[in-house]
Amino acid sequence: MYDLPPLSTLTTFEAAARHLSFKNAAVELNVTPGAVSHQIKALESELGTTLFRRRHRGVELTADGGKLFSTLAESFYRISAQLREVRAKRGEKRVKIGTTSAVANLWTSHMLSTFWREHPDITVDQLVSEEGFGAEAALDMYIRYGKDHRSDWSQQPIYRDELVPVGDPALAIALSGASIEVLSEQRLIHLEQNDYSWTTWNDWFTAQGHPEVGDRGFRVNNYMIGLHAAMDGMGLMLGWRRLVGPLLEGGRLKVVEGHSIPAPRRFYLVSRPDEDLAAPARLLKGWIGGITD
Repeated sequence: MYDLPPLSTLTTFEAAARHLSFKNAAVELNVTPGAVSHQIKALESELGTTLFRRRHRGVELTADGGKLFSTLAESFYRISAQLREVRAKRGEKRVKIGTTSAVANLWTSHMLSTFWREHPDITVDQLVSEEGFGAEAALDMYIRYGKDHRSDWSQQPIYRDELVPVGDPALAIALSGASIEVLSEQRLIHLEQNDYSWTTWNDWFTAQGHPEVGDRGFRVNNYMIGLHAAMDGMGLMLGWRRLVGPLLEGGRLKVVEGHSIPAPRRFYLVSRPDEDLAAPARLLKGWIGGITD
């Protein structure tokens, strides 16, 4: 009745998109890379579109692939959250943390896998949303850029990042050392969200004494989709250097060196008061504070 393709193809696609690797997805799913490739091809055939571009160093999401991944990631996390509530009745040690899809993919997923290896008796569920979080009954904490002035929960600063232009390696190398005026004339990828705490291209340029650039370029409503567009050579994206570090280290993106500003806001861990947190949640909160500056 929901007109869905086989769920096995969707879960395989989500894993491959999250890792940007068929090989790593195969390890997670305990199947062969060939089986992952077969499932992806079946899903692409079912949908009549290409979801990945195959590169010699791995795979990249297409525009359709990025949109599908964003929807699936949020949906799977919400399903996971509901299952968490059911399992909690059995006394399991579980913590629920909220993030944006970009923060989940680029930072917290790896961080939480490290936490789980140190504390295998505690399960941490992630809830992904681009619209921000409120005082949700099942949510213990969430990560956001800038303080959440709508919340009376505890707000612990995590770290302050650096804002730099990023693009595909060829474009970034060609623009290395370019003047701020030259950068302002490039095709820019703008992030458009209801959460106005995120720093924009206009903020970045005016902080360096340059007039606003308006909406030159094109707009996306999901940061990961914008990053994938930049990886495809479609323009420059405003990058949080530490946040996008995995993509820089993997060679999928490169910083256009020569111009940067400290991020105006820190990333914060917003959580319930300690007295309202269960012991596993308090442990995770302290652990996150201990690995960040």
